[in-house]
Amino acid sequence: MKILVTVTGDDISSRFDLTSEVIIAECDGGQIKGRPRTILLGRPSAEELSGLILKEDASVVICGAVEESHYRYLSWKNVKVLDSIIGPYREALLKVAGDALSPGDILPGASEKDSAA
Repeated sequence: MKILVTVTGDDISSRFDLTSEVIIAECDGGQIKGRPRTILLGRPSAEELSGLILKEDASVVICGAVEESHYRYLSWKNVKVLDSIIGPYREALLKVAGDALSPGDILPGASEKDSAA
């Protein structure tokens, strides 16, 4: 399975439409395989990000807040969207690899300021 995470620094981006960096990782047998790739987007754009998700053939997207229209579009394209996730992207990758991540999760490494947003 290919996982795409919207990131800002070491954390999951708070908003899908303002993301300008993503991490892409491969998962097999509950483990992250190899080293995740980082892709920088030219500018924040939910439409361009959605296109990248499909181009990369990601089966799971981990993100913060996402507009309903983008959520529905990706779901229609058979992409599992785990939204409203707060915390470090590395923890999210490990949890999704172990099938233990759900929409709305606040991860242990989330700072207090992140969870107040």
